[in-house]
Amino acid sequence: MRGDAHAEVEALRDAAARGNDVRGATAYVTLEPCDHTGLTPPCSAALIEAGIARCVVGTMDPNPRTAAGGVARLRAAGVVVDVADDPWSAAIVEDFGLSVTRDRPYVRLKLASSLDGHVAPRPGVRHWLTGAESRDYVRELRARYDAVLVGAGTVRVDDPQLSVRPPRARRKPYVRIVACERDSVPRERAIFAPLEGYARTIVLAPAGLREHFAELETVADVLFVGDADARQLDLGAALAAVRARGIASVLCEGGPTLAAHLLEMNLVDRVDWLVAPALLSGPTAVPALSGGPSGVTLDFDRVERLGADVLFSAVVK
Repeated sequence: MRGDAHAEVEALRDAAARGNDVRGATAYVTLEPCDHTGLTPPCSAALIEAGIARCVVGTMDPNPRTAAGGVARLRAAGVVVDVADDPWSAAIVEDFGLSVTRDRPYVRLKLASSLDGHVAPRPGVRHWLTGAESRDYVRELRARYDAVLVGAGTVRVDDPQLSVRPPRARRKPYVRIVACERDSVPRERAIFAPLEGYARTIVLAPAGLREHFAELETVADVLFVGDADARQLDLGAALAAVRARGIASVLCEGGPTLAAHLLEMNLVDRVDWLVAPALLSGPTAVPALSGGPSGVTLDFDRVERLGADVLFSAVVK
């Protein structure tokens, strides 16, 4: 039996319901079984109750408030526990591991560009770059994150819905977020339309421009960030406000200005860069990163072909 601890417990319960005896079996879990009561009872207690004799743990719980408790409880009950300290297991819980140790969500930045680093031949036009395989990959990413974040420019130009397709059942509603660094966006955009399984769209706005966003308060949850004189959005404070709402992971889908500012402020944990086999260079071409942030080092750990496109995935160091 393999999986995370909650999935393992469900597998044990299913096995017992079918009359199978799992006593003396070995459980393989990617993350240390929890030892506290939250939305579910402790997984460590369920494993002990099931009679598991050995538990192989891929990686320890990165949450400093609960780390090592599950392993200690299992060993105290006579269960043999082996901790693999496996980097693949740690990668599976990368977002959780970072979000529980700080006051902002885990942020994954998705970029798509031509081979020469542009997103459109000229400003203000919607331009499809990547193929169907890349779009499917991004939709799968959306399903794994609490929220999807875009900048105001993306909402104005692309008018995206930013929904998970096909729809997925989820305990917590999905959230769509628009970061407005200075200017508002039209309230008629698709991102503000109510969707089943989604919370009200969040708009992040500078507190000093409250009057500019009054119209959006009828269709969105507007979070005003900073003091009363703030005329530009503080992205760090905005992400802290998002984390305070219980949002632990965010997939940012651009655009160029927001992406560059997040990287420049060291607010990105992983970058997924999709490169399409096209060249868009020209006097009016729009770069994938507006302003070209400097001093950013990427540690690439995945390169994959998606149809005609290539995915480069990297941890931001």
